[in-house]
Amino acid sequence: MDVFICKDSEEASRLAGEQIIKQIRANPALVLGLATGSTPLRLYKELIKACQTGTDFSRVRSFNLDEYVGLPSDHPKSYRTFMNDNLFSHLNIRLENTHVPNGMAHDIPAHCAAYEAEIKAAGGIDVQVLGIGSDGHIGFNEPTSSLASRTRIVTLAEQTLHDNARFFANASDVPHYAISMGVGTILEAKQCVMLCFGANKAKAVKGAIEGGISQFNPASALQMHPNTVVYLDEAAATDLQLKDDYRWASTHKPQ
Repeated sequence: MDVFICKDSEEASRLAGEQIIKQIRANPALVLGLATGSTPLRLYKELIKACQTGTDFSRVRSFNLDEYVGLPSDHPKSYRTFMNDNLFSHLNIRLENTHVPNGMAHDIPAHCAAYEAEIKAAGGIDVQVLGIGSDGHIGFNEPTSSLASRTRIVTLAEQTLHDNARFFANASDVPHYAISMGVGTILEAKQCVMLCFGANKAKAVKGAIEGGISQFNPASALQMHPNTVVYLDEAAATDLQLKDDYRWASTHKPQ
């Protein structure tokens, strides 16, 4: 796991964006795993800027981590709408190459199995973008999720409902269920890029990077991944014991 401690979320997002853009230029048919929420927004602006200056996204394919159950794709708070508004509509990516779980699927287990099959048919995810919840969740894999879990329906934790209430007019409007890629699905990506910002994430970040591997902090499973890069702002890095070591390693990495 490579850990980069940046002065702020803008620098962290720029560095993550540069890394992903370099890979798209090297492989125009790159398969991206994408996340929603406020954390990746600056990163997505970097991708948009790259497209506007000549990076071609027409062959890129994408798979989103999750979607709320019960929200149609055109609902203003659905993750499909979020992705269209904040990324896809600003790129020359083909919408048919973008995949978001269907929160209105009639047979959710069958839909989840089909989503896994689509990822496999695409050759697997090359780069998976991740955030981290204040309780350590990645995707909607809440604490106690199996570290071998696959795409499935999940019940959102009370803390997640509280954290996501800011995106809805009323806290009671937050859906209690979601479809999420599993931890096992995420770990099959060739590379994971996790962004973590803010002091409210510091405890979860400490557990994910320096704690034991545990289903109580699903992000800690990334310690088992052979190619994970974590970009933190100073606030998210507050509780890390080895901050100086991470800074030394990141500034002395081979080209």
